[in-house]
Amino acid sequence: MYEHLETAANPAGLKRVAVDPVSRVEGHGKVTLLLDDRNRVQQARLHIVEFRGFEKFIQGRPYWELPVLVQRLCGICPVSHHLAAAKAIDQLVGIDPADLPPAADKLRRLLHFGQVLQSHALHFFYLSSPDLLFGFDSEIGQRSIVAVLADHPEIGLQGVKLRKYGQEVIRLVSGKRVHGTGAIPGGMNKALSREERDYLLQDIGQIMAWAQAAVALVKRLHSANRPFNDQFATIRSNYLSLVNADGALELYHGGIRAKNADGATLFDHYDYCDYQDLIREEVRSWTYMKFPYLTALGKADGWYRVGPLARVNNCDFIDTPLAEAARVEFKQQLADPALVHSTLAFHWARMIELLHCAESIEQLLADPDLLSSELVAQGSKRYEGIGVIEAPRGTLFHHYQIDDNDIVTKANLIVSTTSNNTGMNESVRQVAAEYLSGRELTEPLLNQLEVAIRAYDPCLSCATHAVGKMPLQVELVDAAGQVVDRLLRHSNGEFARGDAV
Repeated sequence: MYEHLETAANPAGLKRVAVDPVSRVEGHGKVTLLLDDRNRVQQARLHIVEFRGFEKFIQGRPYWELPVLVQRLCGICPVSHHLAAAKAIDQLVGIDPADLPPAADKLRRLLHFGQVLQSHALHFFYLSSPDLLFGFDSEIGQRSIVAVLADHPEIGLQGVKLRKYGQEVIRLVSGKRVHGTGAIPGGMNKALSREERDYLLQDIGQIMAWAQAAVALVKRLHSANRPFNDQFATIRSNYLSLVNADGALELYHGGIRAKNADGATLFDHYDYCDYQDLIREEVRSWTYMKFPYLTALGKADGWYRVGPLARVNNCDFIDTPLAEAARVEFKQQLADPALVHSTLAFHWARMIELLHCAESIEQLLADPDLLSSELVAQGSKRYEGIGVIEAPRGTLFHHYQIDDNDIVTKANLIVSTTSNNTGMNESVRQVAAEYLSGRELTEPLLNQLEVAIRAYDPCLSCATHAVGKMPLQVELVDAAGQVVDRLLRHSNGEFARGDAV
């Protein structure tokens, strides 16, 4: 692969190029390149430059606050954190997923499908479609949803309205489009009213049609230049996701399945409460985001990718008919139908999942359990709870321990984007090595690095939550904006001056 580009052998004297910030992603990050005198790339890194201490400051809080607290990690995927925390605190009150009242389970699933639908629509249409519609080297003025609405108004409006519908599902289930409530220990705090259900039913047929159009669009865009799109930023990796007991795509609850780069199953239907037997995390000095890996394979070979591509690769089928037909065609159309490694195929898989969410919402809205008032189950107190869910960006782990006073004493979060950290860095290095090295680097050319990162739909603010030995960089800038001095504290506590990154 491209691990040799993580750290330059002799960084002194190399030219530094920075893409800062990475645009059209949630959160703050930058890419740095070190180049020799012939513009050949010697080092490429994706740095996550913001820090948020959720794992630490939720300690000392009563456990029932967690579903509301942790969703403040993000304004894009708050529902995912809300539900992962809810699944964990269900266990703290003695309720396993199978014990949840049917109405509560279905309301949570409806909420989650609305979340995934709106998030996928936001990422594809608002953030990534400008690259795919106008080209990676397009003018800066074309890189926005505003330009898409101007030049491709039908596509842009479909994206806006798909996202709006998902947000309406969230609003009606949880009370607000962003940072609502809903899940409580052992269940949900309210059912849908008949009027709310009928309101959502009014537009579901149109949403289904637009979702199918989105799959057709991304297929057309990928197929228009397939050799390039199959190879750009593409790396071979392991994949990890939840699957249902029958092997179906599963977004809310299931067992963990992992496959290696050749498509062989590493483990299957593993109980996510035992995730610590499977996964470890590594810290590196030049970024705030950790690097998870599969313990059995080790740091060098155990890194993996999560998210839509991993889920579509790992599942045996999708249990809604239109999305299943799209999945079969997806696997047949691309170079290796056994396992798709194309990084840009994340977009295609993402739209297949969007279609699956629309179908699933339609099915759930026909279920009378959504109107039931039997919403909460009760059990006996436990001291540890683990909740795992498939967030839009991939597998999300929430793990809590409490004391006799119901106060959180330990919290561990492994966020989807964190699991994709090595994959994103490898994709950045692949683009740097194969498409940028040796060339004069222009702004449109550097956008290709961002295109590679955006394919993962990273949520960088979600992924920087742990307190540890963090590196620190302080710069002294004069009145003209020139850096006159730089002091670095590395993660081992040592200090250095200079341009090292």
